[in-house]
Amino acid sequence: MKYTQLGRTGLKVSRLVLGTMNFGPLTDEADSHAIMDSALAAGVNYFDTANVYGWGEDKGRTEEIIGSWFAQGGERRDKTVLATKVYGNMAADGDAWPNHDKLSAVNIRRAVEASLKRLQTDYIDIYQFHHIDRSTPFDEIWQAIDVLIQQGKILYAGSSNFPGYKIAQANEAAARRGSVGLVSEQCLYNLAERRAEMEVIPAAQEYGLGVIPWSPLQGGLLGGVIKKETAGGRRASGRAAETLADPVKRAQIQAYEDLLEKHGIEPGEAALAWLLTRPGVTGPIVGPRTQEQLDSALRAVELELSEDVLSALDEIFPGPGPSPEAFAW
Repeated sequence: MKYTQLGRTGLKVSRLVLGTMNFGPLTDEADSHAIMDSALAAGVNYFDTANVYGWGEDKGRTEEIIGSWFAQGGERRDKTVLATKVYGNMAADGDAWPNHDKLSAVNIRRAVEASLKRLQTDYIDIYQFHHIDRSTPFDEIWQAIDVLIQQGKILYAGSSNFPGYKIAQANEAAARRGSVGLVSEQCLYNLAERRAEMEVIPAAQEYGLGVIPWSPLQGGLLGGVIKKETAGGRRASGRAAETLADPVKRAQIQAYEDLLEKHGIEPGEAALAWLLTRPGVTGPIVGPRTQEQLDSALRAVELELSEDVLSALDEIFPGPGPSPEAFAW
């Protein structure tokens, strides 16, 4: 496994991030534990989750699965850089109360204590804001975070789904307080969705945040979806199915698969390897449902794309161009 610093911090993290959103809803506890064991054995030390994962009636279930894995010992917790998130309403469906969601000091305090209990740990390495909160000023948010850092319950704070200007606002507010501020940003970023290059990634680089792309395969779209359909495999769904319904975009994905077949490269591994070449990217989040999917993601770390392949990928999926020239001149 290869490692890098998380943004401007001294924290060393693996260049693949194990996403756990499938643990519980799609992958049972035993298989989830096996995947985490395999990831750790392969050197993946950065695990990402969120308090709401499990969803619906099972919100919090994913954190519980991770917690029961930590409880097995064997230095699992000590070797893991643990990231979780706060924002979503954790009250039972139909029983939502005010102050049970978002980023007020009240909810941050409540949410972190609940996550620590489910995760069976006494600290969280990176506590992330799952979304912006338009109602809570950053001074209040940082006051709550500073207290948690002083108490040793969290070590760093990160963001997810923030626009560039909110990254700037957050870290300017933190600087006025003498606080560390955000150290990472999770954003939707992949070959087929490159809008983050316009503002989010430049802001993250300017403020020293590590960029953690989520949905690196665009919901399976970049994982060889057309080839799998043709072979009678799992059909596209969600974001991928919507894209393939557009004839122009389907032709784009076909060109992508044809290019990689010509070079003997698996599409999903190429999509991950491409992200690892992008400026500012710490590592993409991979969310395996099975051991086979984890093995494929691990191979991507060793895959080096030639300049010819990288140029061809840019032709198929052109990005917006440099910021701000792409939209200003």
